[in-house]
Amino acid sequence: MIAARTPASPWTTGSWRNPPEDAVVEGGHLRVTAVEGSDAWRRTSYGFVHDSAHALLAPFPQDTALDVSFLLDYREQFDQAGIYLHSSAEHWIKAGVEVSDGVPQVGAVVTDRVSDWSVAPVPEWGGQEVTVRMSRSGDAVTIRARRSGEAFRLVRVVPLEPGLEVSAGPYCCSPTRAGLTVTFTGWAQGEADAALHG
Repeated sequence: MIAARTPASPWTTGSWRNPPEDAVVEGGHLRVTAVEGSDAWRRTSYGFVHDSAHALLAPFPQDTALDVSFLLDYREQFDQAGIYLHSSAEHWIKAGVEVSDGVPQVGAVVTDRVSDWSVAPVPEWGGQEVTVRMSRSGDAVTIRARRSGEAFRLVRVVPLEPGLEVSAGPYCCSPTRAGLTVTFTGWAQGEADAALHG
């Protein structure tokens, strides 16, 4: 069962991990302009460590869930937005939609000292409002995503130690260019989803 969400505190809640070039609240939305070269990745395949993604983080306690919504109106290679969960520089998760090889891809990067990456193409989501949900219960975080008007689809189930202090919130980054601005349309919180399967 997927529980309803209530709006989180205003966009001024939380604190930036790696402040963006600009962040402006307009009409209830948060418009974030990423710094050129911002990214989050640790070693695997590429060999580098990047720890400069822009994430607006607030506490993410056990048995709660977060929804972050944004407009998927970006198109350049590796442009990305979604939810970032932070435990430490070597332990974090980012989930959302990233453009890869010219196609929007819904997926997640899970980092436990080194990063992995899973994606699925969603070209039909281009130009739409997308919502990513992280639901934390038991020993896991369940990640789901959808475009407006559709049901959530399962993206990933990730182990996470019960009771571990972590923070989470909206994130974006732009590894390969300047000028990416992401419009976040919502940030909501509520009870964790009651079950993994509907």
